[in-house]
Amino acid sequence: MSDDLVKTLDRDGIVRLPDLLSAQQLASMQEAFAARLTRLRWSHFDGYERTEVYRHMIQDVLVLDQGFVDLALHPRVIGTLRGYLGDGFRLTEAKGWKSLATNSDYHGWHGDAWYDQEVMREIPREVKLAFYLTDVKSGEFQYVRGSHRQQHPRNVPLEWVQSIDPSRVESLRAPAGSAFLFDTSGIHRQAMPNLEDRQAVFYAYHDPTIPLQREDVAYHRYHPLILNAAFLGGLTAEDQRILGFGDKTHYIHAFQHQERFPWLQRAIGAALGLRLRLEPHLERVRARLGRR
Repeated sequence: MSDDLVKTLDRDGIVRLPDLLSAQQLASMQEAFAARLTRLRWSHFDGYERTEVYRHMIQDVLVLDQGFVDLALHPRVIGTLRGYLGDGFRLTEAKGWKSLATNSDYHGWHGDAWYDQEVMREIPREVKLAFYLTDVKSGEFQYVRGSHRQQHPRNVPLEWVQSIDPSRVESLRAPAGSAFLFDTSGIHRQAMPNLEDRQAVFYAYHDPTIPLQREDVAYHRYHPLILNAAFLGGLTAEDQRILGFGDKTHYIHAFQHQERFPWLQRAIGAALGLRLRLEPHLERVRARLGRR
């Protein structure tokens, strides 16, 4: 089975992986993911991050539910990756998005840039595992079959895609629980329009010794995975290697993200500080009113 999947991935750059998880696992993952989407991440509240207009991002999904770890280490996934990437790969990123309904073509055709193209002459292999948490009837993932490993990843004009045989474009409209692997150097996008909100997770697998592009180093994008000890029982030595146990390749000591909106962050921090200072006075007022 894995041999056939590897051959398809090598030929097309993308391959579907049906029936990876049970309905019960999917339901548990959906519940945990939805809980993080109830509010923006702030103060002591876990939630989503917002760096784009049309997407809410959830970092480090492996801490949310056992199913997210089981998905990352599924034997069919790992067998296919080993056949395509070799033995040196790791899981280097695990995050998800809620894509909001929109008519905007905000996530156009591209290949994923992640490695330092000034250093790397060849095109190193990276594969992502995509998993739909909701039914996707529009705004689906699209991929140009056979476009992988042809050029260093970059944005691609719509005109180029329109010039190729339409049968090469794989459109992955599929129900919740659907999964697929794709070589990230291939040309892909989120289709538009997106008529309903869509939730999905994407895991990146590549050799961590490959030098990263500067912006990803500055952002600390491929930081060591953040894990939940409750979900790590029964791991094999190979599982631990794939999850990067003890690997400090991309660890940055005392890393701090650069502030994007410092004035807004300071204003919100000041408002929170004022609210905390007022809390004792508000409690006394409420107590007096309660005694009347």
